[in-house]
Amino acid sequence: MTLLAVERMKLFSTRSPWWCMILALALPIGFTALIAAYSDGIALSTTQFGHQFGLMVTLVLAALAITTEYRFGTIRATFQAVPNRTAVLLAKTGVVGVLALIIGEVGAFGSWGISKLLHPESAELAITTAEQWRQVAGVGPVFALSAVLAVGVGMLLRQTAGAVTLLLLWSLLVESLVALIPEIGPDLQQWMPFVMADHFLSGGGSMAIEMPLGPWGALAYFAAVTVGVWVIGLVVTHRRDA
Repeated sequence: MTLLAVERMKLFSTRSPWWCMILALALPIGFTALIAAYSDGIALSTTQFGHQFGLMVTLVLAALAITTEYRFGTIRATFQAVPNRTAVLLAKTGVVGVLALIIGEVGAFGSWGISKLLHPESAELAITTAEQWRQVAGVGPVFALSAVLAVGVGMLLRQTAGAVTLLLLWSLLVESLVALIPEIGPDLQQWMPFVMADHFLSGGGSMAIEMPLGPWGALAYFAAVTVGVWVIGLVVTHRRDA
C-alpha cells in the first residue's frame, strides 16, 4: 500500500497528468455534445465516437508516468529505495491503470449523459441490453489496458518523445495502413490490438472486415497483447541500469 501511495503522489505532483485528465474528458464529451446539439437524433453508438480522443490523451498520460522518471533521473532513487523493481512497476502501472479506467468510464457516461440531456426523449439512447452496456461501460477497461500498454512501451523506450510517437502512430496510422499490404493485409489487420479493442466496443457492427473473435474474445486478446508488452518491458528494465 505504501508503494501505491507513493506512486499516486508522484503521478499527481506535476501539472501534466492534470492537464491530460482534463483533456481526456473534455475532448470526447465536447465532441459528443457538438454532434448531439446539431443533430435531430443520436444513436447510442454515436455517443462514443469521441472516445478515441480521450484514448490518445490517456496513452500520453500513461507514457509520461514512466518516461518522466527516466528523464529526470528519479527512477534511480526509486529503485535504490525499493530494490524490488517488479513491485515498483506493478504499483505504478496499477495507479495509472485505475486512473485510466476512471477517465474512460467518466468520459463514456459523460458523453452519453450530455446526449441524453440534449435528447431526453430519444429511445435510441436507452441502455438496456448487454451489448449496449458494453458499448458504454466497456470504454473504461479499454482505457485501462491501453494505459498498461503505454507503460510497457515507456519502460522499453524510456524517452517520452519516442514512446508517445510510437503509441500514437501505431494506433492512429499503422493499424489502418496494414490493410494496404497485398494479400495478407486484411487478414493481418484483424489481429491488430487497437482494432480488436474497437471490435470489443462496437461488437463488429461497424467494422468493414469480418473479425476472427467475438467481442469478449477481442478484449481478452487485447489484454494479452498489453500484458505481453508490459512483461517484456519489465524484463528489459531488470536487465539494464536505471
